[in-house]
Amino acid sequence: MARWSDPVGRYTVCAAVSGALLAAGVVTAAGPWDSSGQRTAERAHAVALGGEHPAPGSVGTGSGGPAGAGGDTGREPGTAPAAVAVLAGLGAVPDGHEAGGAGSAAGAPTTAGLERVLGPLLDDPALGSRRSAAVVDVATGRTLFERGAGTALLPASTTKIATGVAALSAMGPDHRFTTRTVLQPDGAAAKGAGEGERRDGDKGKAVRELVLVGGGDPTLTAREKPGRWASLRELAALTAAALRRQGVEEVVLRYDTSLFKGPEVHPIGVNPNISPVTALMVDEGRADDSDHGPAPRVADPAAHTAGVFADLLEKRGIRAGAPAPGKAAKKADPVAQVRSAPLAAQVERMMTNSDNDIAEALARQTAVADGREASFAGGGTAIRAELKRLGVPLAGVRFADGSGLGRGDRLSARALTRLLTTAADPGRPELRPVLTGMPVAGFSGTLSARAADGGAAGVVRAKTGTLTGVNTLAGTAVDAGGRLLAFAFLAEGTPAKVPAETALDRLAASVAACGCRG
Repeated sequence: MARWSDPVGRYTVCAAVSGALLAAGVVTAAGPWDSSGQRTAERAHAVALGGEHPAPGSVGTGSGGPAGAGGDTGREPGTAPAAVAVLAGLGAVPDGHEAGGAGSAAGAPTTAGLERVLGPLLDDPALGSRRSAAVVDVATGRTLFERGAGTALLPASTTKIATGVAALSAMGPDHRFTTRTVLQPDGAAAKGAGEGERRDGDKGKAVRELVLVGGGDPTLTAREKPGRWASLRELAALTAAALRRQGVEEVVLRYDTSLFKGPEVHPIGVNPNISPVTALMVDEGRADDSDHGPAPRVADPAAHTAGVFADLLEKRGIRAGAPAPGKAAKKADPVAQVRSAPLAAQVERMMTNSDNDIAEALARQTAVADGREASFAGGGTAIRAELKRLGVPLAGVRFADGSGLGRGDRLSARALTRLLTTAADPGRPELRPVLTGMPVAGFSGTLSARAADGGAAGVVRAKTGTLTGVNTLAGTAVDAGGRLLAFAFLAEGTPAKVPAETALDRLAASVAACGCRG
């Protein structure tokens, strides 16, 4: 079983910080973050919105964060939280401002204090018929507040917290997925449907079979400007150049999706929130120019990707014709490859945008790393196995997918807060992208248009979850005393989406605003 190991030795630790990301000496790992533990792109956007000056060397072009992070929130610039407010909860602020940190934080809130504030809010009818709630002190791991915390409910997209932790635990933050091309061995002439052996007209030579092998990279892109993501255009250029060096001008193109197994269509059916899950997919199978959120999808992402690749080869002087499914031979000759962005970046993008395509791919990749079948069922089993290994309480917990789109998943507030505190553990810097990728209230990702007012803006980072009759929120908050807290609130049987979200946002804001020491 291939899996990542040595969580500290292979991962560069560059700084210790405090705030909504880390507390009490939790270290920040090098990768898609800057030295303060906040993504450079996120800081740049905060500076732009708030009119603040960046910290020296901190502002980048956006390549350090996931697609869609820090994008247009639909608000007027004047209503966005200022950079200082956003950065205060993240352990670093520009121009000499001081953020509350764990090193100078007051003691943790009391259970009685939190009960007094959160108890009445949890009784809001907007939260439906069943609730599971927990608040934990990140620095000590001590449970400060619970209500039905051990009851496993539908988690919706907070499932992605578990998926991200499991994937990083199994594979490590530097892991990359490879999309490649290979030539079948000599003598393995291409076979078309009913065509038999293809030959190169005048010369009578058998045409070599080129196989495009999917590596399960959910962020592979064919865009002209790929950013940090692996490029199908680059793979086509590399492949064409390598083939020309061998004197090959024509191939029969096959595509191999055998890495992933089982049904491709999610149990919820065809849906704009997710493409069929396959090991070969470009731009998440989107049929428009979007890079996150619901979108029309192509029916067969692998065939679509192979068709795009064939066109790219043609433009580079390699005749490929219509592609068909196939499988690369074990002794196939390597031609070219492109590697994905590190897993850390993929987890961040998944968390910020609540990206279902990435989540399902990472669940399957976790299964591959764990030696299990890379299917919906295998991914769910692998996630649970990783969480058990990490000591997460799993009473009633189950996973039917990696995204939370289905209604077969169950998670408790207790399990979610343990996942969050584990991700903040100084001894597990490899899990940090789960925290750094979470949206900032009133600022980024799926929280960009929520909790912009009040105590949550800028100091709450959380993963949202929404299904019909289900609303959830889990993340971290810096409270009024500078203490970093992890929280999880799950609600089932909610009568309406917006009132339920408002009630959840009020709970998170109260965790942040309340010192609750008395």
